[in-house]
Formats: sequence, C-alpha cells, structure tokens
Amino acid sequence: MKLQAAIAGYDAGKTTREELTREQDAACLDSIQRMEATGAPIVSDGEQRASSFATYPITDTLAGTGLAENLAADGQYFAIFTDGHHRQLPRLTGGPFRYKTFAAEYVEKAMKMATRPLKQAVIAPSMLSLLYPLDDEVKGYSREKFLEDLCNECERDIRKSFAAGAKRVSIDFTEGRLACRNDPKNPWTGRRMLEQFIELNNRVIDRFSAQERTDIGIHTCPGGDCDSTHSADVDYADLLPSMFKMNAGYFLIQLASEKDKERVYKLCGTHSRADANGVPQVCFVGVINPLNPRVETADEVCEDLLVASRHIPKERLGSTDDCGFSPFSIDVKPKHGSPDVARDIAFQKIASRVKGTAMASEKLGVG
Repeated sequence: MKLQAAIAGYDAGKTTREELTREQDAACLDSIQRMEATGAPIVSDGEQRASSFATYPITDTLAGTGLAENLAADGQYFAIFTDGHHRQLPRLTGGPFRYKTFAAEYVEKAMKMATRPLKQAVIAPSMLSLLYPLDDEVKGYSREKFLEDLCNECERDIRKSFAAGAKRVSIDFTEGRLACRNDPKNPWTGRRMLEQFIELNNRVIDRFSAQERTDIGIHTCPGGDCDSTHSADVDYADLLPSMFKMNAGYFLIQLASEKDKERVYKLCGTHSRADANGVPQVCFVGVINPLNPRVETADEVCEDLLVASRHIPKERLGSTDDCGFSPFSIDVKPKHGSPDVARDIAFQKIASRVKGTAMASEKLGVG
C-alpha cells in the first residue's frame, strides 16, 4: 500500500520521481528476497516498477502520467471485468510508434538485488496492436507501418531483457482468451481477432532462434485484477489449439481456478508440440490461485501435477502461479482485505508451489 500511495502521489504531483523510485526499489528488493526465500529456482521483481503490465512501455503510470508521444488517453477498453470495473488503453494518434520504457530497465535494477536467475515479463504485440483504432486509419501512418514498428519494438524489448541478464522472458497474452469472447460492451472482442493475434506474435517470436525460443514463453489467463476475471467463461478449447501455434518454448497457463482442470490438461497434452520449429513446448500449469486468499497446500499442488502428468509428458511439464498477484498498481485485493495482506499470502502460496512441485518431481522421477 505504501508503493500504491507513492504512485498516487506521483500522479498528483505530490511525490517526486526520486521518492517514487525509492519506494519501487524497496518493493522490488522485498519481492526478490521473499521469493528467493521460498526456494523458487527462478524469481522476479514482482513487477513492482510497472504500474500496468499492459502499458509499461508507453506510460509511467496506469493513470497516464508520462504518456509517450503520438498517444492519447482515450483509447478502447482492453478488458471489462465481471465485477464491473474496466481497464482502458491509450489511442494511437500518429507515427512513429516507439517504446519509452523497455523491460530491460527493470532487469538491470533487479540483477543487482537477486542471487538467483531472473524471469522478466513483457507485453505481447497483440495487446499493443489494440492501440490502433479499430476502423479508422491514423492519418499518415498506416496500420501495416504501425505493426512493423510495433514488432520491431517488441523484439527489442525481448532482446534487451536477455542482454540485461534475464534467464527467461515471458510474453503476457491475457488478451488471447478474451479474443474468444464476444462482449457487446467491448467491440474489439467481437472481431474474431485471435488468429491475427497469433500471427502477429509469431512475427516477433520467429525472429529468434530455436535456442533463444527455449527461454521465451507465453502467459495466458482469463484476467486477474481486483480479485476478478474478464474471460473465465470462455472455454479453453476455443483458445489452446490456436495458442500452441505460437512458436514459443514454454507456456504459463492459468489453471488453478478452472472447474475441470483435467480436461484442460488433456487439451494441453493434445495441442502442445514436441517440436515447434525446433523447440519442445513446455506447459507450466497453474497450481496457485492468487485471486483466492486460501493458501493451497503442497499436497494439493503435488496432486495437480501428478494428474497433469497423465496427459502432458513429464519432461514438458512444470508448475506456475495463475495471474493476479500484481497486475495493476491500483489493485485493492478486495477478497484479501488489503494489498498488504495479499502480499504476505502471495509468498506463502509460492512456497507451497515450490514444495509441492518438488514432491511431484520426486514421485515422477524428474529433476
């Protein structure tokens, strides 16, 4: 909550950039140290420097402070959540499109704090493609020229993150499942855009070698913000066959809150590829639900992975957390009581995942 207050103060002009940076540094250090204490083999800074996972490259804060050039604040909604709140994207007003912040800046700072390998999340080009108006042409800047610039910036975001020291880079693709849902209040969702999202993301992913793509992943989920979702009602059978067409080396798949987890494990086993242009696709299945304050037990985590191993080859199976720990800087975590309580619970949940995964690994005879 202290960091949230600092961001709000920065938006209001009452907190300096230096003061905000100090709070971000403290939050990142706390995240890294507490995550390392769980025994996790790979850690992150908790995305504590990104006010929004979706728009960190183009604005300093979720409220729009420091919005990049050639953008206006009145873009389309990217998601409307089941509890009624929504998240809005900026709108492109001209070209060229350029990032003002690269995720590598977060990696560089985290590298000085961490003793274990780091993972960095980046936003998918498919999400940022929604900056371009759905039907109108931006004067002097065609959609195809924008997409070319966008792919170049996304590639740079990934390459710079690796160069800064990230062991793995995960591409946030929360819009994938939402693209399968026709929400009359959110026009883009009715345009059947999933296949063009997949194609656009592959335009970036395919610029990397098979060896590089081993460490490039895709995250999918039904949203996780303020303990609410935006597309949990969408059948994974509508998404996964297309999603695994992306030539990434691994996939982080929200699964802990699914009503029929084994059915989704089967879909993953059926549609993930042992050879995606030279790289085997690893399925990291979600075994932790950040939207529920109850801490999963290690035994529950272990059992989920054992069931998943019936359908996904054990050499291509891993565990992860569902989304929702830290998506936006104004997430008040209503089911938890406060963001501070949710933060403490988060590390308890991660510790259970690590322990339960080790138990499953031993039972399955994998390292």
